[in-house]
Amino acid sequence: MIPVRVGMGYDVHRLTEGRKLILGGIEIPFEKGLEGHSDADVLVHAIMDAIIGALGEGDIGHWFPDTDDSYLNISSLVLLKKVVGRMKEENYGIGNIDACLIAQRPKIAPYIPAMKKTLCRTMQIDEQALNLKATTEEKLGFTGRGEGMAAQAVCLLVRQEEDCERI
Repeated sequence: MIPVRVGMGYDVHRLTEGRKLILGGIEIPFEKGLEGHSDADVLVHAIMDAIIGALGEGDIGHWFPDTDDSYLNISSLVLLKKVVGRMKEENYGIGNIDACLIAQRPKIAPYIPAMKKTLCRTMQIDEQALNLKATTEEKLGFTGRGEGMAAQAVCLLVRQEEDCERI
């Protein structure tokens, strides 16, 4: 079996009126929210996509299709738990995750500690295993114009079997 695996995730959602803004599993005060079938938590979606990619099992669209009403308005944290459960079934643990949220507004830095606590509790990992950051695109592109948000994540999975050689 492969002792370590790497996956990368990317997600994007349009900002829209009439929805709560959920990022990293927490609600952030803002005049718009992200459009999507679930709660549209773009950061959690990128993290899930990275874990699924590291497992070599497709992407979140395959796992949680927007044609399935059982996922309508569901918390992305519930979906993240399912992905982490699958990861554990395959005897992998998270070595580390590095994730970046791309948004012009609102300022994300004040919310990063709460996001980190929520995500680490959900994934049952130590806070040292997760790095979260945010950036703007200097008013360039759809994120810079405030039309939407994007997120990227990279995940290292480590095989949890005792007979696995250490790297």
